[in-house]
Parts: sequence; structure tokens; C-alpha cells
Amino acid sequence: MSIVVIVGAQWGDEGKGKIVDLYTQHVDVVVRFGGGANAGHTLVVDGNKIVLHLIPSGVLHPKTRCVLAQGTVVDPAVLLREMDEIAARGLLGPGRLSISDRAHIVLPHHPLIDGLREGEAGKNAIGTTKRGIGPAYEDKIARRGVRMGDLLDRARLTDKVERNRAQWQPVIVALGGKLPPLAETIDDYLAHGERLKPYITDTSRFVAEAIARKESILLEGAQGTMLDVDHGTYPFVTSSSTIAGGACAGAGIGPTVIDEVVGITKAYATRVGGGPFPTELHGDEGSRLREVGAEFGATTGRPRRCGWLDMPALRYAVRVNGIGSLALTKLDVLSGLGELRLCTAYELNGQTLSELPYDDFDKLVPVYETMPGWTEDITKCRSMNDLPVSARSYVARIEELAGCKIGLVSVGADRNETIMMHDPFKR
Repeated sequence: MSIVVIVGAQWGDEGKGKIVDLYTQHVDVVVRFGGGANAGHTLVVDGNKIVLHLIPSGVLHPKTRCVLAQGTVVDPAVLLREMDEIAARGLLGPGRLSISDRAHIVLPHHPLIDGLREGEAGKNAIGTTKRGIGPAYEDKIARRGVRMGDLLDRARLTDKVERNRAQWQPVIVALGGKLPPLAETIDDYLAHGERLKPYITDTSRFVAEAIARKESILLEGAQGTMLDVDHGTYPFVTSSSTIAGGACAGAGIGPTVIDEVVGITKAYATRVGGGPFPTELHGDEGSRLREVGAEFGATTGRPRRCGWLDMPALRYAVRVNGIGSLALTKLDVLSGLGELRLCTAYELNGQTLSELPYDDFDKLVPVYETMPGWTEDITKCRSMNDLPVSARSYVARIEELAGCKIGLVSVGADRNETIMMHDPFKR
């Protein structure tokens, strides 16, 4: 038995979908512990691309059971569309998906509020996906949220939705919007509840029983450490806990059962939306990384901002997550660059910083170390010795600066284009 948490060690979009898919071949249960349909996990299997937003990536393995735990916020309409797509591929048999009755739901006015707020914010916009995730989490914290279990009772659902809408109506009107019709919302969500009823359950108990049976469990996060509401580049963050500690609260398990935390990092860095990004490249180098790496949001299609790998931020992620090993993705995207750079520190007001500071992100000046690149195609490499010498040196330097071993290197988008040195599920 192994219980492993997978987290993003950057600003999200690190390639968690592929890594979860790889590890899931040894896993009985995959649990999504936070976030909502604002996250997109892209998988490429035998050349076929699959994008998942809510259902855990482990669904591609026919014997793995998948869980949407109470830490998530679920848009039922999005979930049902995704379930239909997965079922059409023959991948959603009986007993394969469980949804927490305590998971909060995204209501039709949540995306409306999200979009109206971003429009009003102008240059100060956070850069959200406008999927209503933030307002749904606001309702959760304000204790006025509607949860999956409420979809199964008309009277309870109607009462909660009416009270929720009453709180938001002045905000929506002030922003120039109009609430969707109440009757239509109730009818639609009751219909969603009817379809989802066989899947809604107490997932905390489900996971506890799997632990008692000594099954292997993977806890899958969304977004990345730098977007954590407490530990990220606030206020340009998401609305949930994205770090490894959030897995315990989000899935309903104790920290003593966790065996290892695996952090995912690209061989460079990307960010979607607004907010600080110290190593961002604005010229041709950034454009090249974006095009070769297909750096466009899986959920929104927005072009990602690209830059050199930020080691102070990565060291910070290793510390706050308790990361035991790193999975390095998209090393192949760097092939063909004559020179590579690693940000090893920041300069701020005459001081040198070795880790991400509390604030003043916009004043950080990255300190770079230059390394030679390589020209070879590395997608066929299956061991570290297969890699060009300069690629091996680059990986070794990342490991040294991060203070954490690298257990996996991804050299291509496909499941098989991977160098595996350490598998946390093989003990």
C-alpha cells in the first residue's frame, strides 16, 4: 500500500495529468481533493489527446476507482458532459466514480459574477478562468453554499438556492448583470441530481475504507503551489488550497497516512492570467517555448506566459509541500536552444534572496545561471544515460538547486515518452 499526494510545484499547468496517468497503473483509487472545472489536465495516449476538467486522470485505467472529494467545487453540467465523453470511450463502468455529497456546487450565477468582476477590475483583473470557482468557494466559506447532496431534495435545494441568490443579487445588479431564472435553475439542477444520484456518496468514508483495505491511493491536486490561496503569489491566486496539506482536508484523511508527496515542475516555467512572474520572457524565446510546448490553457485556450525555470520558487514549493521527489516535465521543449538559463536567486532592494518573498513580487530581479543547451531529439530516450550530456547536466543542476531528488523526467507528451527513476508506488 502507498498513499501519495501529487501537487503542482509552479503556477499550475505543469503536466500533472500525464504524471497521474503514469502512476495510476499501480493505483487502486485516485482522489481529486480540490479545485473545480477551472483546471484542465491534458493526456496524450497513443497519439490521442484527452482533456479532463473534473474527473481524475486515473479514469483512463479501467480498474482504478475515481473520487471527487469534498474539497472540490463541482459544476454538475460540466461534470455530466465529461462523464458522457468518458463513457463514450468505454471508460466509466459501474462503481468507477464517487462524488462527495459534501462537495460544493457551482451555480449558474457564479460564472456570471466571475466574468462581471473581471471585467470591472480592468488592469487589476486576477485572470480567472471565469468558471465561477471563486464565487462558489466564497459561498462555502460564508456558510451559504449549496452541496451535491442538496441536489437530491427539491425543497432543500430550492430553499438554499433562493437564499444564496438573495445574497448575490445586489452584487450582480451593481455590476450590471441579471440573475438567471430561478425556476429554470432548480429544474436543471434537480435533473442533474437525478443523473448523478448513483455516484453521490460519503467519499471520506469511501477513502477511509480503501485505506483500511491497504489499497494504494493517489491524491491529485489542481493548479499549483504558487496559486495556493495561503501560500501563493497573493492576491493573484486561486480560491482553494493547492498544496499537499490541502489533500488531507480536501479528501477527509489524516496527515499520518501520507507516504510521499510528489511535486510536478516543468523544465521551464509558465503562468496563465495576471500576477507576478519574475522569469517571464517577452521576446522570441518566450514565443518559441509557447509554440513548441503548446502552451495554451487546457480550459480556456489562453496563451500561457513563458519563462525560465525559477529555482527560488521551486525551492519554496519543495518546502511548503514537503516534496519528497520531483517529476520534471517537458524537457524535450528545450531541445534546440543553444543556451539555457536558470534563475538561482532574486535581487530585491540591494539584497539577494534565495526563496520567494512575502510580497514585492513586481520588484524582484532574477539572478541567472547560464548552461549549455542541446540540439538532439530526446523523445526516444528512456534512461538518463540516453540523454545528451548537457541535458543530464541541466537535470542534475535543477536537482541540486531544488534540494530534492528528481524521480521522473518527461521527454514527450505521450505516456511512453518518459524516463522513470523513482516510482512512489513501488516500495
